[in-house]
Amino acid sequence: MTVTLTPVLTARWDQADSFTLRNYEKADGYKALRRALQRKPEDIVEMVKDSGLRGRGGAGFPTGMKWSFIPKDSAKPTYLVVNADESEPGTCKDIPLMMADPHVLVEGVIITSYAIGAKHAFIYVRGEVLHVFRRVMNAVAEAYESGYLGQDILGSGFDLDVVVHAGAGAYICGEETALLDSLEGRRGQPRLKPPFPAVAGLYASPTVINNVETIASVPSIVSGGAEWFRSMGNEKSPGYGIFSLSGHVTKPGQYEAPLGITLRELLDLAGGIRNGHELKFWTPGGSSTPMLTAEHMDVPLDFEGMAGAGSMLGTRALQIFDDTTCVVRATARWIEFYKHESCGKCTPCREGFWWMVQILERLEKGEGTEADLDKLLDMSDNIAGRSFCALADGGVAPVVSSIQYFRDEYIAHFEHGGCPFDPAASTLFAQELGAKA
Repeated sequence: MTVTLTPVLTARWDQADSFTLRNYEKADGYKALRRALQRKPEDIVEMVKDSGLRGRGGAGFPTGMKWSFIPKDSAKPTYLVVNADESEPGTCKDIPLMMADPHVLVEGVIITSYAIGAKHAFIYVRGEVLHVFRRVMNAVAEAYESGYLGQDILGSGFDLDVVVHAGAGAYICGEETALLDSLEGRRGQPRLKPPFPAVAGLYASPTVINNVETIASVPSIVSGGAEWFRSMGNEKSPGYGIFSLSGHVTKPGQYEAPLGITLRELLDLAGGIRNGHELKFWTPGGSSTPMLTAEHMDVPLDFEGMAGAGSMLGTRALQIFDDTTCVVRATARWIEFYKHESCGKCTPCREGFWWMVQILERLEKGEGTEADLDKLLDMSDNIAGRSFCALADGGVAPVVSSIQYFRDEYIAHFEHGGCPFDPAASTLFAQELGAKA
């Protein structure tokens, strides 16, 4: 059994003034920055490499390796961009992190910028979360006032300016190159790669783009050391992470644990599935990761474990669905989201999801045939891997996996002339009404 850890990222979340500079400094905040500034930038890059920290935004690319791709002899400035455009259905870790403890992100931004030689950094926050935008803006202002940002930071000779930018509310801007286009003032659409952002990113200059949780993990690595970080998790997926449990679970919320913990262990912490029901299916990393079933409850929640089970760790957004849920309806709602959020740049994604929604809505009403299932799978093959970005690949994931595990349920819809599930049974108010009765 994986041993849960003493919280690191979430250690201050239960304090009333956790978001203030005063509280952060009381908890040794910005001490990691002082330590980092006494070392050479390349030493910080090597430390993060040695720690094995992998991107916490979904792809899991080694963070230190990404930093080392920045060319050393470029005549252009280097930029750091923090992807805080959290909008994956089910994903809800970066927003509470920025609300509860924005200074750990700001400190991570400063250390990372120092390590890669960036004099300007940008935090791209999802536009709808105005309260988060204001909280991060306030933390940046406090950091400027205290000498942690601006000119000659803490007498080190290092200068850094940070801009907090609010996006316009587009899921596609979570894709790093679409985010860059949006940041430059253009419509958010993915770029063709290569060139990659490390060579030609923001303003065609060398750019590192990392997720909020990735950057927020850097101060603890500088403080604790690479070996300390590697003592958690496992060899290929070291460290800790925030696991977001939502849906039909007794105590939904954020659970910080080492990578490699299992769903069964997390459900034990969260009080299990809601009373009187059993787990039916779940997503390990938001709606863009193939769904899994109860038979996968003991698979380690790390990058290798999820890949071995035919899914992905993604953002560790564990959406839990019990036996009251219609998998066809759930899949249709997800695909409606991907249809709506497609930027329209490439045909497979733009047209494919529109047609998928038509078929899934027909199937849910019991008007389809088994041939429609084969058509959905054929369309998935023609969408995945044929678009500019990973939105299309993630979008077909629930379709393919739901047919893989619940083909009989799809068939039951058109054999019985409609959905066999009560649409209200999976809601919270149905449970409350049942308890009162």
